[in-house]
Amino acid sequence: MCLAVPMKIVEIAGKNIAVVEADGAKARISTSLITNPQVGDFVIIHAGYAIEKINQKEADLRILLFKELAELSQIPDNNAALP
Repeated sequence: MCLAVPMKIVEIAGKNIAVVEADGAKARISTSLITNPQVGDFVIIHAGYAIEKINQKEADLRILLFKELAELSQIPDNNAALP
């Protein structure tokens, strides 16, 4: 399964290339699939490509959802000890 992750553009690094950041992690990605990328835009990243622009409210909601899913995956499985 692949995830599409919301990240913020922090630098335009060349034609169709940007640097994005989320939670201190940075990556160079292609912006060839979106129009007029700008520093400060929030984008959905999949397989190294920005595939969609979103507003900050939507980005915050998606990031919160990822964090909640990560917390849920840390809960021990109480049924694992059953025969």
